[in-house]
Amino acid sequence: MPTASHLEIYCPACHWEPDGRAHWQCTCGYVWNSFETAAVCPKCQYRWKISQCPTQPGGCGVVSPHVDWYHGLAELIEELVEEAAPATAEAAVCCAANES
Repeated sequence: MPTASHLEIYCPACHWEPDGRAHWQCTCGYVWNSFETAAVCPKCQYRWKISQCPTQPGGCGVVSPHVDWYHGLAELIEELVEEAAPATAEAAVCCAANES
């Protein structure tokens, strides 16, 4: 199983890295570390598609898609695909007579 060793989490605008503290507040009032739950509020289960970089601990305040905070996802997905499809699977795929 691939590891997340190449996965880094930081603000796409200023590169501030989450420090593990609860800097994000949901509209339901719950405050938590959004990156522990992939932006799902533990209280109301709302899935946030955006994340604001918190200014108080040194961030920039820019709002961006939550997924954009995860750097190295493409490499992790590539590793998962390679593990799921053995090298011999390519040889087993063939085309119809009219495909080329």
